[in-house]
Amino acid sequence: MLQLNGTVFMPSVLTLIGIPGLESVQFWIGIPFCAMYIIALFGNFLILVIIKSERGLHEPMYLFLAMLGVTDIALSTCILPKLLGIFWFHSAEIYFDACLFQMWLIHTFQCTESGVLLAMALDRYVAICDPLRHAAIFTHKLLTQIGVGVTLRAGVLIALCLILIKCRLKHYRTTVVSHSFCEHMAIVKLAAEDTRINKIYGLFVAFIILGFDIIFITLSYIRIFITVFKLPQKEARLKAFNTCIAHICVFLVFYLLGFFSSFTHRFGFHIPSYIHILLSNLYLLVPPFLNPIVYGVKTKQIRDRVSKIFHLKDAS
Repeated sequence: MLQLNGTVFMPSVLTLIGIPGLESVQFWIGIPFCAMYIIALFGNFLILVIIKSERGLHEPMYLFLAMLGVTDIALSTCILPKLLGIFWFHSAEIYFDACLFQMWLIHTFQCTESGVLLAMALDRYVAICDPLRHAAIFTHKLLTQIGVGVTLRAGVLIALCLILIKCRLKHYRTTVVSHSFCEHMAIVKLAAEDTRINKIYGLFVAFIILGFDIIFITLSYIRIFITVFKLPQKEARLKAFNTCIAHICVFLVFYLLGFFSSFTHRFGFHIPSYIHILLSNLYLLVPPFLNPIVYGVKTKQIRDRVSKIFHLKDAS
């Protein structure tokens, strides 16, 4: 690395400091994070196995849930191994290109999860508001196209963030990243050059993906609620609403945590930095941890299958 006028030219290695201000207790913070990761892996793998083995669950609702499970496993795996390396083994250094790759993976899977949640909301919208056409619309071919589409949308748009960093930002004030993982704004803030284009494009991607998805998910559920409340029978209303409650819980957890994380990162100038970092970590770790629990509790078919698995184990 070349030092020019107090700046570093194209650093080859960066240092992740974890959670600034909480270095002395990072070892203990890593324990619940590791527990959440293990539960997330176990829960999502269990749901994937159940959906794969039960032919009766090869429906759009459950196939989207499988997509969500794969995304959750990938998202949590992108962050936890390195995070625990920092907390437990003081392995803070990371190659610059590896940091950019981690950033691309994390933001790509974040945006992919948002796209899957949108697809799940549209699936429930058609199933409740136009049930006779649901099977004709949500074919297996369309599900494959949706899965590929939301992944490509995220991957391509986030890749341009990497290109802008690599091509525009050559000089850095420091190589120390005040974060526990490689995040777009955390890297951009290290640069000693004009970063307005990088920041504007980051906001553009957030609006195009997360903003677009939130708007259409909200509109879908508003339309669903209107249709449900018009049903003449109370039992029918409860049954229709019950099929959506798990989706709504997952939707609220994902976007509320994302909103608070983004808000404190961009506008919470008087909020301690460790709050920013903790919220960012929770935003990435809590949804993969909670999603299988929520669906396991609220989805009868999955709940019954899990009960059968553990009942057989107890009987043996």
